[in-house]
This record gives sequence, structure tokens and C-alpha cells, in this order.
Amino acid sequence: MNTAGTIDRPSTREPQPRHLPKQDPMTADFDSTDHTANDANSSRQNRNRQMQLMPESLARAHMNERLHEAETERRALRVSSARRLQRRAERASLRARRALAMAVMQ
Repeated sequence: MNTAGTIDRPSTREPQPRHLPKQDPMTADFDSTDHTANDANSSRQNRNRQMQLMPESLARAHMNERLHEAETERRALRVSSARRLQRRAERASLRARRALAMAVMQ
């Protein structure tokens, strides 16, 4: 499958490199870059690497999401606990006021 002209490695007839006048980098057209076989191979390798690393990145994203959910749940539990303690403190404060009022009245 490594012979020239297969789907994986299409045969190309690239023209001989010509000496072109130098262009100003500010006015150069960036879409006219030369795509050689080297670029195709490196992009193919990058694509394969990306495909191999996809499950890892998906797992990392999933773990980050789960950590975020756990942190949100912990924060919600802390808020509800704080509200419960605040209500308990308010009730104790009211009981203390009533007891003080009763002591002063007698």
C-alpha cells in the first residue's frame, strides 16, 4: 500500500520550483502557500495523533465537568447548612430574649 498512486499516497506531478520575485510580507497572499507531500504527511500524522488523543481529551473534559458538578453540589450543601444554622441561632436568640424578658418581669 506504500506505492505511489494509492489513495493514501496519491501520485503528484509537481512543477519544478521557479524563482519568483520576492513579495512584500505585508501584501503577500497567505492562501497561496505551497502544500507539499511533507505538509500532507505531517498533517496526516497530526490528524492521527489528534484522533488517538480524542478519548483522553474527552475523558479529561468529562472529569472537569464532574469536578465542577461536585464543587457546585458542595457549595449548595454549605449554603443550606449555613441557612439551617442561622435559623437555629435566630430561634435560640428569640428564646434567650424571652427568657430575659420573663426574668426582668418577675
